[in-house]
Amino acid sequence: MKNIKIYGCGILSILLLLVSCTKDLNQYPTIETTSEAVYTSVDGYRAVLAKLYGSFAVAGNGRGDADPDMAGTTATWGYLRVYFNLQEVPTDEVIYTWAGGDNMVELQYMTWGASDTWVNAMYYRIYYTVALCNEFLRNATPEKLAGFTDAERLDIEGFAAEARFLRALAYSHAMDLYGNVPFVTEKDAVAAFFPPRITRNDLFNYIEQELVGIADILPESFQNQYGRVSRAAAWALLAKNYLNAAVYTGTPRYDDCVNYSKKVIESGYSLNADYKQLFNADNDKRTNEIIFPIQADVEHTTTWGATTYLVNGPIVGSMQATNYGVLSGWNSFRTLREFVAIFSTDDKRGDFWKSGQSLDVDDPSSSSQGYGLVKFTNLNDDGTYKTDEGLVSTDFPMIRLADVYLMYAEAVLRGGGGSATEALELVNQIRQRAFAGTLGSISQAQLTLDFILEERGRELFWECTRRTDLIRFGRFTGNTYLWQWKGGDVNGRSVDAKFNLYPIPTTDMTANPNLIQNVGY
Repeated sequence: MKNIKIYGCGILSILLLLVSCTKDLNQYPTIETTSEAVYTSVDGYRAVLAKLYGSFAVAGNGRGDADPDMAGTTATWGYLRVYFNLQEVPTDEVIYTWAGGDNMVELQYMTWGASDTWVNAMYYRIYYTVALCNEFLRNATPEKLAGFTDAERLDIEGFAAEARFLRALAYSHAMDLYGNVPFVTEKDAVAAFFPPRITRNDLFNYIEQELVGIADILPESFQNQYGRVSRAAAWALLAKNYLNAAVYTGTPRYDDCVNYSKKVIESGYSLNADYKQLFNADNDKRTNEIIFPIQADVEHTTTWGATTYLVNGPIVGSMQATNYGVLSGWNSFRTLREFVAIFSTDDKRGDFWKSGQSLDVDDPSSSSQGYGLVKFTNLNDDGTYKTDEGLVSTDFPMIRLADVYLMYAEAVLRGGGGSATEALELVNQIRQRAFAGTLGSISQAQLTLDFILEERGRELFWECTRRTDLIRFGRFTGNTYLWQWKGGDVNGRSVDAKFNLYPIPTTDMTANPNLIQNVGY
């Protein structure tokens, strides 16, 4: 049983101040209760906080995202499904069957423009979450809390720190995906205005200040409810941003990545002995490794996005859906030969489905081309499952310890201080789990940056890291690394560097004179 229930999204009336006045952005949550009625008790604040967490999982107020928060766009698929598509579909980890029908051809082939539906959907989902967090924080000021007891104020101030983390996470995605973006906080009036443009560098600094500022307010590791953030989540997000700082700001911050990774490593977490248990329906029990999950539950988070997508989507061909805890496969995505090639046969993580599947993909729309690969299942530890038309109870590990181990090792290799011996030890802990023994252990000489990129692919595939990783290593665009269908060519081709960033949507460029389009669009 999950500890924090996240239902559909209609909790309160929120003036959704996004980033312009176009009709595309006039998208409000369902009005059920006024803010004056909600923000009168600790329970009211807690209910709204659940809404903020839920904005990463569900996209509507009814079953299967019915009565959507943002109607009429692919944003109705929800934050996590859209985020997965932007982070994974353009890479070597995914080939998508229904690209034409789901408007993902441009995403798959890295040919998108500023009117792309998925590019726009992610942008608006990010700012929807930011707006919800801002509204919460406007109602958590000292003035608003003056009528509460000291104990109640402490509770709500803790909730506010969580809201600031969730906003920092959403803004981190905006920084990573779009670069220079509109900037709105709780200090801006709830009124129609043109939000200013913040540079990627300044947004990086803002997120850093927010996360450092809330770290000591958030509960220590394992002291918050499951599904809610602790200070280790703030440290891990800082480490991730520091690892990518050279991309975001032009200035490396590898020392800081090492330091904050070390804080997480020393805070009591440990690798789960069974890799596959991290991605099943009982993964809410893996609090030893999963630092921050996006929760799912068959009864309460009824969405066709999130992990419902990640469980059903990759079940293709002769794979039996019931073996993965659902009723039928969606035949949506497989993986590519270049990604398959980074796995050795003894690596338990590379559980490829080859029966009836070709390795090469000559026709991306053929679900029998490309090996099948299931990472997420809806199975409980004992092999039983509960589903409702394919809905699942598998949480998504947005932040987990193995990623932090690999961030530490990479930062050390990039000159960030720390211990090379410890970096090797951490990587070998991951490898020993993957190989069920020491067969996968590597030597200090083998621990190179090229190895780290491949190991991140093996360990973290389909966890929404691949695009960011390839960009950091200079292999997403250009011709340094080619994979099938990169750039729309069967054998891959060089892609313009402009695709390291997604464009600001045309609708927002038209509406807000403060914005400047990313170079090349």
